[in-house]
Amino acid sequence: MLELLAQGFDIAFQPLNIGLVIAGCSLGLFIGAMPGLGSVNGVAILLPMTFLVPPTGAIIFLAAIYYGAMYGGAISSIMLGIPGASTAVATTFDGRPLARKGEADRALIVAAGASFIGGTISVVLFTLFAPPLAEVALAFGAAEEFALMMLAFATFIGLGGDDIPKTLFSICIGLVLSAVGLDIISGQPRLVFGDLPGFMHGIHFLVLAIGIYGIGEMLWTIESTRGEVTVSQADITVRRVLNNLKDLLRTIKTVVMGSLLGYFVGILPAAGATPGAIMAYGVAKTISKDPDSFGKGSVEGVVAPESANNAASTGSMLPMLTLGIPGSPTTAIQFRGMVIWGLEPGPMLFVEHENFVWGLIASLYVANLFAVLINLAFIPAFVAVLRMPFTILAPIIFVLCVVGGYVPTQDMHDVWLILIFGVVGYLMRKLDYPMAPAVLAIVLGPLAETSMRQALLMSDGSFAIFFNRPIASPIMIIALLLLAIPLFNALRKRLWRSRSPEGLR
Repeated sequence: MLELLAQGFDIAFQPLNIGLVIAGCSLGLFIGAMPGLGSVNGVAILLPMTFLVPPTGAIIFLAAIYYGAMYGGAISSIMLGIPGASTAVATTFDGRPLARKGEADRALIVAAGASFIGGTISVVLFTLFAPPLAEVALAFGAAEEFALMMLAFATFIGLGGDDIPKTLFSICIGLVLSAVGLDIISGQPRLVFGDLPGFMHGIHFLVLAIGIYGIGEMLWTIESTRGEVTVSQADITVRRVLNNLKDLLRTIKTVVMGSLLGYFVGILPAAGATPGAIMAYGVAKTISKDPDSFGKGSVEGVVAPESANNAASTGSMLPMLTLGIPGSPTTAIQFRGMVIWGLEPGPMLFVEHENFVWGLIASLYVANLFAVLINLAFIPAFVAVLRMPFTILAPIIFVLCVVGGYVPTQDMHDVWLILIFGVVGYLMRKLDYPMAPAVLAIVLGPLAETSMRQALLMSDGSFAIFFNRPIASPIMIIALLLLAIPLFNALRKRLWRSRSPEGLR
């Protein structure tokens, strides 16, 4: 294996391939930082350019874009509070509060460091355990995927603090919005609100996320400061960089947890990086010594999702290469590109195109290194965004929100929805409703519905399929326990208060 990896590095370090890695990471960083683009759109837009280079260089270029976009997703989440893609939603929860406190450089540095560690761990696991992990991923069917989605939903409860009813209400709103559009089995329209044609394609995740976190946050900032916004400052010095790296070392357990969890979720067919990042954030809050700091600027809340989404991006390539099953929407585009180039993904790829496979694996190590270096080099430019007066920054945020919502579907209907959701997000902030569960529910809702209905079709409508399968059963039980624990704690507190002397009075 080491000999094959050495041959792969010979391929990866060829001048053309090194140039493609650097170009791919730079473009990916920009693509990930731009709300509305993301790795899927970036890879799709740049796919035709890859026909100008050999197949090995082409897939290395696309993989580098994927890596760079994972790094770049944290930039808009931290600097503007607008998640550029679903994979960066959880980073917004604590990254944006850190930036508002004048610690944007801290958030960006720990995010880059966690991404590098997550990417490194995942590439090593990819190198060592590709075949057995592919077999484990193949054992996951519809029932197991739904159980995993339930586990992700169970972690949402931790995002709402002690106000469980408001958190559950927020989740239900997100699930209802995720069901808008055409039924996945019958094809019949549902919840289209007076047969409005714009609702036929459903409500895109970015529409809700940009509306709530972009427009809504901007309205809340203007009102809470009465128009006199003092934008936080952040200076980049060697001492601050070293101190921020110490913060990263203090949270290394959280980074490793996020990396392992993200990688495992990433290798599941069609799961992608989003569920991994969400689950890593929830688990990090559950095991943290200071869970109350989450949502207010916790470093752990930044490193957990960032390490997870980078690890998942590597993990999602594993089922594509070993089984011929794309692990995420981005790898689905890469899959089509490989077929066009005459490379048939699957078990025989490691035998028939050995140089290609190990050249790609080696390039992931190289791409991970260049991505973190390019990211760190541009941190002063990112921090400079916060130095702009808010009278200039607010219109820029508004324009980015509108453009980012229009790009995916190119439908003005989505722009109007962004404005509506912006007002809704503002009202949710005023009424102290958690916004994160609603956004995360609309992301995972379609995945959960698809897997649940497929499993019920297999079992003739019996829910026992989720509890009598060896993998799905323990995951479902853990999810139900996670849902029950906060409810049990709330009930115990209520009983304790009623029995206390003050309660008796």
